[in-house]
Amino acid sequence: MRDALGGTVTLVIIVFFIVVALGYAAFNVNYTKAFRMKDKIIATYEDYSGNCTSECMKIIENYAQKIGYVPYKLDCPGTDWHVQKGDYFSQGLYCEKEVSVSGNSNSSDFDEIKGKTGSSDMKLRKYYRIITKINLQVPVISNILDFKFLYIYGDTKTFEIE
Repeated sequence: MRDALGGTVTLVIIVFFIVVALGYAAFNVNYTKAFRMKDKIIATYEDYSGNCTSECMKIIENYAQKIGYVPYKLDCPGTDWHVQKGDYFSQGLYCEKEVSVSGNSNSSDFDEIKGKTGSSDMKLRKYYRIITKINLQVPVISNILDFKFLYIYGDTKTFEIE
């Protein structure tokens, strides 16, 4: 009886380490997809100087299909965030937020606009904050908890508002 129990414990330990190793590999693959997607979105926004039209969205959608990026239950953190949906992705692909800033044309320091216009040497500028989500679907845990560490944030460069 003692030998049978020892074999069961060894089997449980082996299965546990296999599950942990496969879970880590699956998380790593999905993290890489979300990070690559964020980088592509930012690069595309910068290529289009912040004016992401339907052509820009097509490029982002095609890239998402190419790498197999499909976020599960994408929730933007506040009311000033917008979920960007495409033709292929009905539940939302990523979140974006346009942030307006003002600053002296000679300085690299920016302050968020508080509803006032600056002087003539101040230029209005904006940048976009992008959020992608790591797709992690653990049946029971994902439905109960919303892990905030599963979101990847990034910012575009600053564009002058014309």
